[in-house]
Amino acid sequence: MRQIDALKSPRFTQVSTYGRLPLCSQGEEVKAVFLGIPFDDATTYRPGARFGPMGIRQGSRLLRPYNQFLDVYPFDILNACDAGDVNVVPGYIEDTMKVIEDSVYSVISKGIVPFIGGGDHSITLPILRAMYRKYGKVNIVHFDSHYDFWNLYWGKKYTHGTWLRRAIEEGLINVPIQAGIRASTFSKDDLEDKKKLGVKSFTIRDLKYNLNSVINEINSLKGPTYVSIDIDVVDPAFAPGTGTPEVGGLTSFEIIEIIRKLKFDKLIGFDVVEVSPPYDVSEITSMLAANIIYEGMSILSLAI
Repeated sequence: MRQIDALKSPRFTQVSTYGRLPLCSQGEEVKAVFLGIPFDDATTYRPGARFGPMGIRQGSRLLRPYNQFLDVYPFDILNACDAGDVNVVPGYIEDTMKVIEDSVYSVISKGIVPFIGGGDHSITLPILRAMYRKYGKVNIVHFDSHYDFWNLYWGKKYTHGTWLRRAIEEGLINVPIQAGIRASTFSKDDLEDKKKLGVKSFTIRDLKYNLNSVINEINSLKGPTYVSIDIDVVDPAFAPGTGTPEVGGLTSFEIIEIIRKLKFDKLIGFDVVEVSPPYDVSEITSMLAANIIYEGMSILSLAI
């Protein structure tokens, strides 16, 4: 399957799919899909990430077949297509989590790698539950400005700031590595919780000043590995369209270059979450998210 040829069909035409790829159909031998999860009921500040998949698709119209920096044709190698959106249940977090888990499992059970556009970060928990059903414990590489392992918000267990703790408590994760942390925290105890939970955590300073050592740590992971990228790891100057922006982050160039350096022996899934188009400026956040997913597909292509 090939994306629509922009030399024959102008980019502003046709139904919006990720990368102008065809919608998935039965019987195709596909290695990767784009899957939207338009859910933001677990946000704790600014909503709008339910429109993330729509925005990412629109922001992906300029993607071209050949990645000249990695020397690869990701869409062709992966025979990629757009699998549409998960039918979430607005207003019901736990019901939606079950739908997400089953939907993602139906993809990965066929040997297909999902590239997921969120949606708030709570969606990563049911995705990891699906991964566990197929692979057992998996590694997770988590780029974010926040820890996301807080225990409760307003006495509730499931929010976009608690998913990592829940995943660790449920025994879904082998090695958790996170990078880009820079936000202020609720308490100094958060630093102790990091140790108690066994999270290898790198701050934005580590990425800025010791990038190679962080990349080496990530690339040393063995076994099934899932990558989750909160778009707020990028500075709001480059990605304003998000629910909990934090100043002092990565540039768009830096996050793209980081993804290009990643090498996994088994990449099983990849998400970009917290894209909130209502707060976007000229689609720059949506375009960045689309390009991050493109680079993710590219590194998977190189490993096949």
